[in-house]
Amino acid sequence: MKLINFSFRNLIFRFINILLCLTLVMVVAKPVFADVYVKAFLEGADFSGRSLQGYQFNESDLRSSSFVNADAQGVSFFAANMKEANLTGANLSYSTLDNARLDKANLTNAVIEGSFAYGTSFNGVIIEGADFTDVDLRPPIRQKLCQVAKGQNPITGRLTRETLECE
Repeated sequence: MKLINFSFRNLIFRFINILLCLTLVMVVAKPVFADVYVKAFLEGADFSGRSLQGYQFNESDLRSSSFVNADAQGVSFFAANMKEANLTGANLSYSTLDNARLDKANLTNAVIEGSFAYGTSFNGVIIEGADFTDVDLRPPIRQKLCQVAKGQNPITGRLTRETLECE
């Protein structure tokens, strides 16, 4: 009888401990959720200064949106329409920009290091001080960007022309 009584108390004690732990986790912990915007209409949206790590904006309409000084490392902008978006000072390192339209976007002092942008459109883009280190670009696009490349990135200290490997 004592063994059954002891086991029952032990079971109750464990149940109370689990309940307290779950309560503590739910009250104290602040979970971080990344938003997923697929084919979303976000024209003119303001993401300035926000941490967007893990977000997805695949095939979304981000025309004239603002990502000024946003931390968008590793964010997926696959096939997003970012025409005339303001990405001044944004950290886009290791992001997916493939097939995105960055026409007339402002990338002043942005860090795009290690991003995949092979099929990205950069017509009329402003890239003064942008860091394109190890960005996968098509050769004709790289040559086109080299024609307007100037400045030095204030974060990495790298010259835009050198990061694009301009001759």
